[in-house]
Amino acid sequence: MKTFVDNFSDLDLTKTYSYSDYLMFRFQERVEIIKGYILKMSPAPSSNHQTVSQNLNFKIYSHFSNQSCRVFVAPFDVRLPIKSAKKNTTVVQPDLCVICDESKLDDKGCNGTPDLIVEILSPKNSKHDVETKFNLYQESGVKEYWIVQIEQRIILVYTLKNEEYIGSKPYGEGEIIKSIIFPEMKIAVDDVFIKVN
Repeated sequence: MKTFVDNFSDLDLTKTYSYSDYLMFRFQERVEIIKGYILKMSPAPSSNHQTVSQNLNFKIYSHFSNQSCRVFVAPFDVRLPIKSAKKNTTVVQPDLCVICDESKLDDKGCNGTPDLIVEILSPKNSKHDVETKFNLYQESGVKEYWIVQIEQRIILVYTLKNEEYIGSKPYGEGEIIKSIIFPEMKIAVDDVFIKVN
């Protein structure tokens, strides 16, 4: 029988964990499980990160408000099906995700692959989001992955084609982000960075 884990320091970071283990974590720190291994997340996001997240959420949520797709923001657990890992050993908390298949939703979050994931880079998580999550999202079949770079004020859009991500040109200030999987959704880059210092 599994027992609750009250302190992050009680975890053995060399051991692999599953989603059922994750449900027993009662400590304050936010973590993700990547192919069974614990990854401690950054502390609370910066004000610029939060502003960009709110701006994007407003635009994307407004687009889908009268459609069947649902929009979720972190913290929101997404259990990804990873072919190269044991079942239920990858749990991530993307900054924002869009899920169009309601059967993937349960009271714990998303059990399956979202259609669109957005990650907003912070200095402490950029390598994780650009490398690790890029590969995870590609392997699990996330149809579109956006990476928002606050410092450069650009958005990178990757679309899955033949199980590999194809990147568009970076979208910068004065341009309109165009989603390939949701072609009617267009978002001005300037609107993403409103009130960002």
